[in-house]
Amino acid sequence: MNSSTINTENVELFSQGQEVDLLGIIKKIYNFRKLLLKACCIGAILGIIMAFSIPKEYTANTLIAPEGYRRSSSSGISALADMADIDISSSSATERDAIYPSLYPSIVSSTPFLIQLFDIKVHEQKDSTIMPLSRYLKERQKRPWWSVITSVPAKLIDRTISLFKDISDENRERTKTKIDPFWLTREEAGMAGAISSRINIEVDKKKKTIKIFVTMQDPQVAATVADTVQARLKKYITEYRTSKARRLLEYAEKLRKEARAEYYEAQKRYTRYADGNQGLVKLTSRAEQARLRNEMDLAQAIYNQTEQQVQIAKAKVEKETPVYAVIQPVQIPLSPSKPRKMVILAGCIFLAGAGSISWILFAKDFVEGFLRNIRRKRKTSEDEYNQMVADD
Repeated sequence: MNSSTINTENVELFSQGQEVDLLGIIKKIYNFRKLLLKACCIGAILGIIMAFSIPKEYTANTLIAPEGYRRSSSSGISALADMADIDISSSSATERDAIYPSLYPSIVSSTPFLIQLFDIKVHEQKDSTIMPLSRYLKERQKRPWWSVITSVPAKLIDRTISLFKDISDENRERTKTKIDPFWLTREEAGMAGAISSRINIEVDKKKKTIKIFVTMQDPQVAATVADTVQARLKKYITEYRTSKARRLLEYAEKLRKEARAEYYEAQKRYTRYADGNQGLVKLTSRAEQARLRNEMDLAQAIYNQTEQQVQIAKAKVEKETPVYAVIQPVQIPLSPSKPRKMVILAGCIFLAGAGSISWILFAKDFVEGFLRNIRRKRKTSEDEYNQMVADD
């Protein structure tokens, strides 16, 4: 008998053993089919209760496409930047933007950005009462019935911590009127986290589009917050991209204001001297008048130059202001996005079935054997005790 024959026989024996084990498992599960069916029914009932206990949530979204962006510099604006001591130089003719669309999710989830959303004025679809977003999330949120039970440990921990909290810290929180991103209270940090968890930004690098999702328990609030997040994000990027150009514009307007004042003053001096010295033929008078005229002409030339620089700076701001194409505007959602009742129901049925099968195949025999051993040991101990009593 060669080695190949031995290997073939081993494979056949292994296959037969595996088939026997599989048939045994199926038979064992079939024998407890009633238990499995009861477990699945209980799981279905629990799934229905959970699915209808979770509050409905609505998701509003918007799709925008930011333009491709490169910073470029011109000779006029470079000269103005040198005068203002603002560095706009780059290693090449163009300079790429430092904030890429892939950073937009980080911007929206940042603490300063989230704090700006606290005071958004919102109102529910069935209630015209206007309130800040922070108050809405604090007072108008529905929760499942089991949250009352699950929140008890956290409340006890917070209550215990508050007993050992420094009184000065409590007084500081009460007297705090303006939100400081550097130092948030526990409530403010929790509110920022709650808002962040309800905002999602998806960036499609291939299509170069940005999709903003906002999920709230009210469709009107979801649409309002989504529209505000879109506007605030566009404002943030616009302020960043035009920051240098706006600084140059402010400096150019300052120079123009100074040059205009000097020109008007030189003009007044010239006209005042010319009116008071009409008809004089002295050379000194003519020389003084010519000097004042030259000062006025020079001041006018400087003023015209600064006016031109202001127009160049305004054009630079306009050029660097990004353009966002709103492909899909925000709409009030008509149907809830959560909870997904069928998924919850299927998950509960699956977990109940998997748990009952695990009990049938593994835990049942072990538990019954363990209890059998305990009963056997107890009976043996009782028999020994009775025997000892009988001997006495």
